[in-house]
Amino acid sequence: MRQGLSQAQLALPELSDSYVSLIESGKRTPTPDVVRLLARKLGCSASYLSSGIDEDAQEKMRTTLEYAEIALQNGEAAEARDRFAELLQDPDLSALPEFARKARWGHALALESLGALEDALREFAGLTAAVSPEYDTDEWIRLTIAVSRCHREKGDVAQSVAVAEDAFSRVTGRPGPWDDEIIKLGATLAAAYLERGDLISARQLADRLIERANATGSPVARMAAYWEAAVVAKYQADFETAVTYGERALALLSEAADLRNLSRLRGEYGTLMLLARPHDAERARDELQRAMRELTATAAGEIDIAWCLTELARAEIAMGQPGKAADRASEALDLLGGELRLATAGALIVLGEARIRLGREEDAAEVLGRAIACLEQMEPTREAAQGWFQLAELLAGTGTEVQRAQAYRRALTCAGL
Repeated sequence: MRQGLSQAQLALPELSDSYVSLIESGKRTPTPDVVRLLARKLGCSASYLSSGIDEDAQEKMRTTLEYAEIALQNGEAAEARDRFAELLQDPDLSALPEFARKARWGHALALESLGALEDALREFAGLTAAVSPEYDTDEWIRLTIAVSRCHREKGDVAQSVAVAEDAFSRVTGRPGPWDDEIIKLGATLAAAYLERGDLISARQLADRLIERANATGSPVARMAAYWEAAVVAKYQADFETAVTYGERALALLSEAADLRNLSRLRGEYGTLMLLARPHDAERARDELQRAMRELTATAAGEIDIAWCLTELARAEIAMGQPGKAADRASEALDLLGGELRLATAGALIVLGEARIRLGREEDAAEVLGRAIACLEQMEPTREAAQGWFQLAELLAGTGTEVQRAQAYRRALTCAGL
């Protein structure tokens, strides 16, 4: 016994010595209150008594975990992945299940951010196997959302829909109101429907989410519902409705003081403004510039910032400033580092358009050729379809009719038509 206490001395007056004996032999699991009581008598922490891991080792793991989580939040996915992996290799981690759960969750998110989607799915699957939808519904929903999102990102839209649809049916089949996590799951399912090209199902679900979210009164739920409805309206080319819903989502998220997500949503809203009201491109540019300042202040990842720079370039083109647009698009490409991503293709397309407007057709043709090579490596998604369509329109001035026709065909294929 630590501190030389007998079982009777440790137990009395609150517990019996036989109960303490059963705990020591592993035949009884003490409640958290009992653990805290015994720890106080033994002069150690409750965590040490439960795990057998000394306080210094626990503090080291806690520091590593916090560092990894901060790196992930700041968009430093590779650094986060390495720190989470370091923690997962610690043999003492299994004695601290909450630390282990957070480390695996963070590791999976970091892998997803880096595009290692199969590895991320394996991590998420391991976490899901340990969670019951009846015991911890919210945690199970969060994991399901991540799994559906990964399948969508890797181009397996059918599986993305199946995962989200099955989970949504299970949780909404129960009596009672929908909480924030159920609304978020519904938004994930709507996004999967959109990726599948099922605009009718997406719109019906978005309307249902708004109705349920308004009933809960939760700003988080209402924001998620209105934003998904805005995205659906955008794909239906109902840009004014998209802007209206986007404004409501932006106002609701502003109440939450979540600057990182607010900056992303503000950027998306600026893009909707460009689509709905190209005559008011200056206002859209102002929103995008504000989003850029907020993204920079929150140390957002390079992809987020590059995307915002690309949208700013579009706004500059709409305002008749192709020189500024070319500078913005070039900045975005510098950040992306030449990696083959949809974001890279988008920046190249905008740069090509800017050069066409500057009268630099040969330079534009070279840039658009790089955009074609980039898009050819992408999965056939709706975003890829949009890129191919934009390319087809621009190739009217710089490419051949064969290239233009091929781009239109690729756009239709990616859109599932």
